[in-house]
Amino acid sequence: MDNFNEQNIKVTFPNGEIKMYKKGITLEEIAKDVQKHYKAKIVAAKINNKIRELMNKIDDNCNIEFIDLTNIDGMRIYQRSLSFLLIYAVRKIIKDGNVIIHHSMGSGFYCEILGMDEVSEEILNKVENKMKEIVERDIPFKKLSLPLDQAMNIFEENGMEDKKKLFRYRRVSMINLYDLDGLKNYFYGYMVPSTGYLNLFRLIPHSQGFILQFPTTKEPTKLPEYIPLKKLSQVFLEYKNWGKIMKVDTVGALNDVISDQGIGGLIRISEALHEKKIAQIADKIAQKRDSIGIILIAGPSSSGKTTFAQRLAIQLRVNGMRPHAISIDDYFVDREFTPRDENGEYDFEALEAIDIKQFNEDLNRMLNGEIVEIPSFNFKLGKREYRGRKIKMDVNDVLIIEGIHGLNEKLTKDIPKENKFKIYISALTQLNLDDHNRIPTTDTRLIRRIVRDNQYRGISAEKTIELWPSVRRGEEKNIFPFQEEADVMFNSALVYELAVLKQYAEPLLFKIDNQSKYYSEAKRLIKFLDYFLGVSTEDVPKNSIIREFIGGSCFR
Repeated sequence: MDNFNEQNIKVTFPNGEIKMYKKGITLEEIAKDVQKHYKAKIVAAKINNKIRELMNKIDDNCNIEFIDLTNIDGMRIYQRSLSFLLIYAVRKIIKDGNVIIHHSMGSGFYCEILGMDEVSEEILNKVENKMKEIVERDIPFKKLSLPLDQAMNIFEENGMEDKKKLFRYRRVSMINLYDLDGLKNYFYGYMVPSTGYLNLFRLIPHSQGFILQFPTTKEPTKLPEYIPLKKLSQVFLEYKNWGKIMKVDTVGALNDVISDQGIGGLIRISEALHEKKIAQIADKIAQKRDSIGIILIAGPSSSGKTTFAQRLAIQLRVNGMRPHAISIDDYFVDREFTPRDENGEYDFEALEAIDIKQFNEDLNRMLNGEIVEIPSFNFKLGKREYRGRKIKMDVNDVLIIEGIHGLNEKLTKDIPKENKFKIYISALTQLNLDDHNRIPTTDTRLIRRIVRDNQYRGISAEKTIELWPSVRRGEEKNIFPFQEEADVMFNSALVYELAVLKQYAEPLLFKIDNQSKYYSEAKRLIKFLDYFLGVSTEDVPKNSIIREFIGGSCFR
C-alpha cells in the first residue's frame, strides 16, 4: 500500500492491523483484499459500530469489521437479497407474478405465488433457472432514496397494496428502495452489492407453494439436507387461516385496525382463538385419560410456556381431570456433577444436568399410584432438597411437566409412549411487514424476552441481546431437533402483540449506547418496532400469554 497522504485513508481492523487505501474506495474493494482471512463470503461491514453495505465508499479514517455469512446479520442480508432475486425471477417467468414470502421453514422460507393454488414443478424449474441466469449476469442492486409520495406511486404502479398500507403510517419523508434491473421494491434492511453473491439456493416444492432454501450460519458454504417439517408446516397453515379470519396478515393491515379503533375486537378474537386451541388440546388429552398420565411441554425461550401450562391445567379441570405440575429443574444433579461446556462453564441446558434415573423412577411410581415425595432444587446451594411435597395420583390425575428437554425421548426413557402426551409451543409469527418482508419468529421472542427480563429480573436490554446467541444455540441443540416428536403444536404468537410490546421495548432499546457492541442490533429492533402503531394494554386479558412478559398476569 502507498504511504499515508491526503489521498489515502487509514483503516483499522478488529485484530489491530492497519492498512492504507485510496480515498473513495468502496467497502467491496476492501473486502476483496481481506476475504482470504474470513471463513465465508463477506456481505457487509460495520464501520465505527454501524452496519454499512459494501456498495458504500470510504472517505475518512475508520475502524472496519467485516460481516460474513457466519454472522446472523450477514445471513439476514443474504436471505433478503435472495428474496428480491426470487421476486424478480418470478416476474420474468410469470406476467405480473407476485411472490408472497410467508415464514421460515427449516433452512428456508415458505413462499407462494399469488393466484396459484399450487406451484408446478415446471414453473419452479423455470424460476430457479432464471435465478441462476441472473446470478451469472451479476446484476447490481441499486439503492435509491426517494420522496415518500414518489415511492407510493411506484407501489401503486406495481400493485403493491401491502407496501402502500405499511407506509401510510410511517413518519418519514424519504424511503430507500432497491432497483434490480428495473424492478423497484422496498426491503427492510440491507442488500449485497450484486446478484453474483447469491450462488447458493434451491427451490423445493412444498404444500401449495415452495421452499426457498439457503445456507446456514453454521455451514455457509453449502446447502443443508432438506428435512420436511410436516407438523410445523400444519401449525403455520392454521395460523395463516387465523389471519384470514381476522383479516390481518401484514403490519399495514394491523395498523388499519388500530387506527380504526378496532383493536379491542381484534384482541378478543385473537385470545378466543388461543383459548379454543388450548381447549381442543385438553379435549384430546381427556379422550385418552385412561392411558395418558404425563403431559410434557417444551419450546424455545419466551414462548409463553408457563402461561400456556396454567391455561391448559384449567381446561383439563373443565374435563374432570386433576393436573399436578412438576418442574424438571428440581431434578438437576448436584452442582459438582453438572456437566461443563466447551468453555469450562456449567452447562445447565445439557440433558446430563438432570438426574434422569431418579426422575424416571419417581414418574413410574406416581403412575403406579404410589405416594412420591418430589424434590426441590436449591439453586443457591446447588443441591437437591426434600421439603415434604408429596404427590399421589388418583384416577383422572395427570402430571404436567414443562422444560426444554420435554420432547426428547431420553428424558422419559422408562415411561411407555402411550402414557405420554408431548406439546411443542413457540411464537410462530405469521404476521409480516408486507408480502416480501417477513417478521422472524426469533425477533418476536427476543422482544418478549427483553421486556420480561427487564420487568421481572432487572436485566437490561443490552444484556439480554448479549445472551441471546447463547440461548439460540441451546435451542438449536436441545429443542428444535425434537419439535416434530410432539403430539400437538401450539402457536403462542398473538397478531396484535408487537403493537403492545413496542411501548415497553423501545425505551429499553434506546438506552443502548452507540458505542456498545450491541448497538446495531438495538437500532435494527427500534426500526422494526417503528412500523407498528402502539396499543394500550387495557384490552389485554389477565390470562393472556402476553401478560407473562408485560406484567399483570392472573397466574403470577
